Amino acid sequence: MWRRTYLFLILIRLWFALSPSYLHPDENFQGPEVIAGQIFSYPVRHTWEFTSENPIRSVFPLWPVYGLPMLLLRWLWIGNGKDGEIPPIAVFWTLRVLMFVISFVLEDWALHELIQSPRHRKIAVLLVASSYVTWTYQTHTFSNSVETLVVAWSLVLIQRLSDARQRSCVLSSTVLGIVAVFGVFNRITFPAFLFIPGLRLIPVFWKRPASLAALVLAALTTTAIAIALDTAFYLPAPVTWSGLISKPVITPLNNLLYNSATENLAQHGLHPWYQHLVANLPLLLGPAVALLVFKPDFSIRLYSGISGLVVLSAFQHQEARFLLPTVPLLLSSIHMPRNKIVLSIWLTAWIIFNLFLGVLMGIYHQGGVIPGQVFLSQQPDATQAIWWKTYTPPIWLLNGKNEVLTTRDVMGLKGELLLEQLAQLATCDTPADRRNQEYLKEKNGTYLMAPASAAWLDPYLPNKGLEGLRFREVWRYRQHLNLDDLDFEDDGVWNTLSRVVGRRGLVAWRVTKSCPK
Repeated sequence: MWRRTYLFLILIRLWFALSPSYLHPDENFQGPEVIAGQIFSYPVRHTWEFTSENPIRSVFPLWPVYGLPMLLLRWLWIGNGKDGEIPPIAVFWTLRVLMFVISFVLEDWALHELIQSPRHRKIAVLLVASSYVTWTYQTHTFSNSVETLVVAWSLVLIQRLSDARQRSCVLSSTVLGIVAVFGVFNRITFPAFLFIPGLRLIPVFWKRPASLAALVLAALTTTAIAIALDTAFYLPAPVTWSGLISKPVITPLNNLLYNSATENLAQHGLHPWYQHLVANLPLLLGPAVALLVFKPDFSIRLYSGISGLVVLSAFQHQEARFLLPTVPLLLSSIHMPRNKIVLSIWLTAWIIFNLFLGVLMGIYHQGGVIPGQVFLSQQPDATQAIWWKTYTPPIWLLNGKNEVLTTRDVMGLKGELLLEQLAQLATCDTPADRRNQEYLKEKNGTYLMAPASAAWLDPYLPNKGLEGLRFREVWRYRQHLNLDDLDFEDDGVWNTLSRVVGRRGLVAWRVTKSCPK
């Protein structure tokens, strides 16, 4: 029964991995898009983290996580006699499958290593495998998802080093040194999760100084390689030894300095210190929070999760995904209720909570953005695309259309200003625009990509007259919800939900205007 349930949950995880939901722009712009531009020469958009004077994102962890699979895919593509560049959407799905594989292999393997009791281990693995966080966030290309795996395996190595039965700790110490540096360059929040568990290593290194020397040597070597890669990426001139020593690019240090300034964090939103505790953690764990409070299992996993929660709460900018590493740690640190009635109620609440958020975040959340980019890449006339009230679209998925297609992200623009932009960019209405599919033969075309719930556009869509803009719907993707378009204050709860949920979907309109002959 346990094996069948676990296999079923693995298939659910794969299904969500292959669903094109879009949880946050960082899943593209802080990872795959950067490396895809390096390997495949796709035109890409580098965000401010990579273009500022003191860049705060390292490319060192991106190469083994995304670069190696892309290189392997390109090798297989060429080896099978394929001509031309690999379609970007093929790279996209390859990375999704990769995140799925390393999720259930490395994450679940780490839980098997960390939990000694076979019974507790089975329950913990099922809880983690049935969490919507595992289905969605862990199968997307977030640095937080990678951090989850790095934290888990760092705890495995710490536990191995603390085991008195270990005869030699040199190998584990060396691997821990490499993994720890990788974790820091991936996210500077990584050490927060090892603050308390790391104290267990003090007596180990006191008794075995050779292990400490191996860890330090491995960490220093890995740090030097990481700094060299980052410096080579960011400096325009070829890197030399003198340049590496005089002008090294140390991205974790830049990141720490940036996030230490309140005025910088204010640009991304400031939160109270209890935001993680009272809002973000319940959002990730749901009914499991109650068991964590009343039936905890005191272990290295629990101490790591608490350590990370406390340290991250000290920063004023707090997003739920920052706590992703705590999810498997805390879910594996609870005991199930012994009372059958209480257990049945809790299991029902757990299933409903994860199914609801799994479908919402794993299927519908900005679900049309990726298919929308694929649609635009196939339109021969598309030269202008305006995205309104959506997340920023990843331009590397346009499959070479970037050379002729200009993508404009106007997510929060007011409707009146949107119409002004459309009036400037819209092409002249022609007889071909009025005939089915004939418009595709035009040299230029302007497309508006916006959610169907954008009711502000409704008065303008039916226009068939000679004056004003004309909107022709040419594509629609139903599985799309824009949760950033909720307006409970002006529209009320019911009207807002009826509009956003009832009119779900992403629509592409080809926009034209009447021009003097």
